[in-house]
Amino acid sequence: MILLCLPWSVLADMDGERTALAKIIHELDGLEPLIATAQAQTDQDGRVQFQYDWLLLDIERIKLGIQEHLTAPRQARSFPPLKGDYRR
Repeated sequence: MILLCLPWSVLADMDGERTALAKIIHELDGLEPLIATAQAQTDQDGRVQFQYDWLLLDIERIKLGIQEHLTAPRQARSFPPLKGDYRR
């Protein structure tokens, strides 16, 4: 019933947003093989190591946030903060 009250342009915008967010998830999925390749080429003797596991965890958190928005866009949610610093 509520959907009938919304103008068609609003519904089209919602579909456009959903499509764009689905594409973002697809692109994030495409990063995983690149990350695995970079990780395989890591200099194990380097003084500073890049934390690939932290990066992958942050990407999963981002994807989870997008997926939850796609399934329940009107409900407020909280997520753990991203690491953002991948050097150790």
